[in-house]
Order: sequence, then C-alpha cells, then structure tokens
Amino acid sequence: MPNVPEPWLRGPIPGVDPCIAPVLYTFQHAREDLAVHVDGLSPMQIWARPYGFGSVGFHIRHIAGSTERLTTYLLGRQLSPAQVAEVSAEEEPGNQGAEALLAEMDRVFASAEGVVRSIDPATLQEPRWVGRKRLPTTVAGLLTHIAEHTQRHIGQAISAAKLAKAMGG
Repeated sequence: MPNVPEPWLRGPIPGVDPCIAPVLYTFQHAREDLAVHVDGLSPMQIWARPYGFGSVGFHIRHIAGSTERLTTYLLGRQLSPAQVAEVSAEEEPGNQGAEALLAEMDRVFASAEGVVRSIDPATLQEPRWVGRKRLPTTVAGLLTHIAEHTQRHIGQAISAAKLAKAMGG
C-alpha cells in the first residue's frame, strides 16, 4: 500500500480504548504487509524452507493458530483437544497458496478483533492462565503477546518470502 501510513499512524480507532488499539493495529499491519510480500509467490515458494528457515506458509498458519489460541486464553478458557492438536499441524507442509492462507488468517483476525473490541479497559489487569501449567498472566499481558508475537512472525514470513523469491522456484 504505497503512500499510506502504517495503521498506527492513521489516527485512533473509533470506539476503541487506546490501550487496546495496538492489537487491532497489528492485525491490520499484518494483513497489509503480508499481502504485499506474498504477492506472486507460487505454492512451492510458499512452502519452501530457504536455508532451513520456516516457510512462509508455516508462519502464516502459526500467526492464525497462535492468535486463535491466545484469544481462547484471553476469554478465560483453556484450549480444546482440537486446538492442541493443531499446534503440530502448523509445521506440516501444505499445498495451499497465499490466497487461502491469508483468508484463514483474516478469518481468525476478524474473530479475535471482535473479542478485543469487547474488552472493557477496566479488566486489563484481570488474571488469565496459559497452557496446561496454567501460567499466570493478565488480559493486558495476553493483548501484548498477541501483538508482539504476530509482528515477530510477520517479520519472519517476510524474510522467508524474500528468500523464496530470490531463490526462484
């Protein structure tokens, strides 16, 4: 998106508390960055593992999967057996192209955005528990991790996409 400022530079999100908005900015930034960087990649390039790094497909799947799991914890729930099983499936090579992977990520983001938008800022310090060990965090901690974890994997997906393009295929 040439000549368009990054989402966080487009002003406040109407009706969203500024302490919660960063997660929504992250989702929009992820959509925009990935759309640009995976454009033109073949399914073979999407699933390539240049120099042994994770594939673009893995990173997009992992962004969607981790956002869904972290949103479950945000709601105060534990993961279902199906969600636990999906973790290892994220690394399995697939045959989906960029369009299908981005559509799934967008579906998960849309669902997570509904949850995030419904958060009362007065609950940011409420406790939440993560994983089978029920590690302690808060609503704010989960929101922070959703945003930073998404951005970390966006960067890795972009790097993998650039390598895949450079290597051809």
